[in-house]
Amino acid sequence: MARIVESNLGETPFQRLLGHNQEVMEAWVSLGEVLEKDGLLSAALKEQVRRTLAQGNGCEYCKAKGKPEPDQFNEKIAMAVGFAEVFLKMRGQIEESTFKILRECFSEEEISELCAFIAFSSASQYFGAMMKLEAV
Repeated sequence: MARIVESNLGETPFQRLLGHNQEVMEAWVSLGEVLEKDGLLSAALKEQVRRTLAQGNGCEYCKAKGKPEPDQFNEKIAMAVGFAEVFLKMRGQIEESTFKILRECFSEEEISELCAFIAFSSASQYFGAMMKLEAV
């Protein structure tokens, strides 16, 4: 059971926990929708990154959505997932040498999108972990 009672606002248990402040919930959901869809990076790449982060960020609700699927990886997905694993291990204190490697596969714009997605996904997963949001 989550640490607080769900509100009546929102479509998912996660949204209903945020729904105690409708403006925050709506903005969070909106940003999530923008970041999760195809952009400079594919939604498929981002989903594998999200799954990787979920394994290390402590949210049971997020973990329940599945583990990374290596059989779905191509070079870009493998590089993005590897970067997410470095992020988890280093907790954001990532060496410049790691970004040098990223630049071999991604443009500056793609790196920006990847980092924004990792930061947002981790914040969402930390929220779920803090609230003890359980798998449904």
